[in-house]
Amino acid sequence: MTSMTFGQKKFIPTAPEKGSFPLDHGGQCRKLMLFYMRCLRENADDNSACREESKAYLQCRMDHDLMAKEDFAKLGYSESDKQKSEQS
Repeated sequence: MTSMTFGQKKFIPTAPEKGSFPLDHGGQCRKLMLFYMRCLRENADDNSACREESKAYLQCRMDHDLMAKEDFAKLGYSESDKQKSEQS
């Protein structure tokens, strides 16, 4: 068999919308990541039940320069999320 298929378009990869970010090799945010993963497991992978954990993890990544600092509204967290967490 040949590895060339005629008429097939060549795949050209594109960068992610937000760009790439460094891995947490130092484990600075590992504890928060584990809280988030445990929350997902306990809630049958329903990420809407773990919004506070994911927000804390992203905040940790921003604080340690593992990702660009970004407004949480741009990351999908709204003011109504903040109000819900304050009522709990």
